[in-house]
Amino acid sequence: MAVRRIVADLWSGDPAALAGFYRDLLGLDILMDMGWIVTLGTARSAPVQLTCASEGGNGTDLPHLSIEVDDLDDVLARARAMMVPIEYGPVDEPWGVRRFFLRDPGGRLLNILTHADQERT
Repeated sequence: MAVRRIVADLWSGDPAALAGFYRDLLGLDILMDMGWIVTLGTARSAPVQLTCASEGGNGTDLPHLSIEVDDLDDVLARARAMMVPIEYGPVDEPWGVRRFFLRDPGGRLLNILTHADQERT
């Protein structure tokens, strides 16, 4: 037996609006829309990872989701254009990631990050 994927299921009273937030912020594609559920993703597969932690690092709250991107500045610019408040960062962390925190419309804390050695320049 092998785990093929882990999916984050985010409750929302307005799935289309929440999906729009993630689509606009991260450039994700809508893979399925049945009204009561909207699934977003990309054409390429992503690795499975599950994190268990007592905090988010550097004394921050533990985020609900950590989303690794290849161009942090692009996502930061999108967030600012969407008028989404940045709650932490952007900051280069001593463990080799560059990141910032923001909240989605449902109040979930998101850790948007890139590994410093893999970021596009």
